[in-house]
Amino acid sequence: MRLPLILTLLLASAASPAWARGTIDRVEIHGLEASEDRALENNVRLALGVNNELGKVQGESRLEFLLLNTEREARQALEPFGYYSPTITVDSPRDANDRIVVIVRVDKGEPVRVRDSNVAILGPGGEDQYLERDLAAFRPRVGDQFDHGLYEASRDGLSRRLAERGYFDADFMEREVRVTRADFAADIDLVWDSGFRYDMGPTTFHQDFFRPGLLDKLLTWEEGSYFHQGKLDRLRQSLVKLDYFSAIDIQPLTDQATDDLRVPIDVNLVLAKRTVYTAGVSYGSESGMGVRFGMERRYVNDRGHKLVTDLDYAQNRKNLLVQYRIPAFAWLDGWYTGAFSAYDEQTDYIDFRNVRLLASRSGELTERWTAVASIIALRERWSYDMDAATGQRLYTYSTLFYPELTGNYIGVDNRLFPRHGLSASLALRTGAEGVGSDTSFVQGWSSATWFQGIGEADRLIVRGEAGATWTSDLVAMPPSLRFFAGGDRSIRGYAWREVGPRTPPPDNFALGGRYVLTGSVEYEHYFNAGPWGMAGFVDAGDAFDDKFDPHVGVGVGARWRSPIGGVRVDIAHGLNDPDSSFQIYLSLGANL
Repeated sequence: MRLPLILTLLLASAASPAWARGTIDRVEIHGLEASEDRALENNVRLALGVNNELGKVQGESRLEFLLLNTEREARQALEPFGYYSPTITVDSPRDANDRIVVIVRVDKGEPVRVRDSNVAILGPGGEDQYLERDLAAFRPRVGDQFDHGLYEASRDGLSRRLAERGYFDADFMEREVRVTRADFAADIDLVWDSGFRYDMGPTTFHQDFFRPGLLDKLLTWEEGSYFHQGKLDRLRQSLVKLDYFSAIDIQPLTDQATDDLRVPIDVNLVLAKRTVYTAGVSYGSESGMGVRFGMERRYVNDRGHKLVTDLDYAQNRKNLLVQYRIPAFAWLDGWYTGAFSAYDEQTDYIDFRNVRLLASRSGELTERWTAVASIIALRERWSYDMDAATGQRLYTYSTLFYPELTGNYIGVDNRLFPRHGLSASLALRTGAEGVGSDTSFVQGWSSATWFQGIGEADRLIVRGEAGATWTSDLVAMPPSLRFFAGGDRSIRGYAWREVGPRTPPPDNFALGGRYVLTGSVEYEHYFNAGPWGMAGFVDAGDAFDDKFDPHVGVGVGARWRSPIGGVRVDIAHGLNDPDSSFQIYLSLGANL
């Protein structure tokens, strides 16, 4: 009797899985290698509890539990993507040292698709044209693969839009998704009752410095108009740009809404430090050692005026700038500015001084466009050479009085590290002889930079610049209004102002040109989509009077995507002069 019993136990043991004690070495997932299945593979891998036990010795019962759960966990991880009937097998081969490889083989099977969709908003919100557009854009649609993440994003987005547009009483009447596995079908039933739309109530600014009513000029709405969160966001942006406050809190008090559905708005403001001082040191191959000092008075008085002063004092270059700014609330966010600047440069090739007076009005035309209209008075003196007979400098003087219009466009996805989009700058200035100017002239200038992301982190950057001056007396145009090329924002591989018309040898000093035309193509690669990368680039162009003689520079660079913007170190060489030295450039910021 004992022999048959022993044989029975041995046979049962041989027929059962080999859950003997072992160590899980790694987990492999097969069947989801395609690029479009990467999200599925990641979700399956994250869902597997066996991942938490890698490298640990497992007892027999614990190992059995983990492996039996793997198939269930993988199946559940596929459901959010619409795969409710996959075929999943789990193997666990081991080597002589009892190291186990868990192999999960996945056949996704046929996905569940939306068979019927009832997505609607009842009540006044159902007649809101913007909400109607959101309903039309709801995903997934009938016939689409049912994706839980996409469905929840669309559902939550509509709920947010109802709140943003003032339907604070909106609630679900129906919220259900029915999945029929046998039919590979999902039926969506999602209905809101919008309730009434609320209006903008009185706005109260809580601050104790600025005169009453000053900040009310920032309001872009009238009391009693429809509520919209975008109005509050615009107010927040305007307050941030004033740079008066260290904390800004804007709250619609929905619980204090009046019987006529008007929502009071509370704006709580904390003043920032009134005066900001800056200091630093600088060095340039031409300017020499220098120091920099700055002082900004964020608010001079209770009318919100500002005072900004900057002094850059180097061995060969000195620059002083004083600005007085008055907030312009009447039309477009911006400033009225009065400025005075003085510049002095005493380098090996030029003796150059000017003073400038400026009055301007800046404003935001759109979310992406800003413009500045200015009137400028300029007095400039410069000299390139000496009088051979007297040994005295030969100076040229120029006085110009002219209007200037500049515009800046920023349409990128991320201002710190743009991967897609375009930025551009434009400038137009003109003066007339006899109307405060020594010569008549018209000058236009533009630049643009295009960003195109490639792959997960690489970028293609294309940049161009063009400028032209129309005048009958180019000699009367001061150096500050002539065009130069060369340097990190122009043609790398050449020094600043190296490219363009020059004085006759042996001095060979840069004069500046009537025209400028430059371009650049750059490709950046970031290692493992991380913050560190490298770049290769080709720059070309010229500053010229009559004949365009393109200069080409090539180079490579290191890149660091820092938390405050891009850091770039480039080394480049100009191809037009094979014996020229390499140029090294360091620059910070997004380079928009």
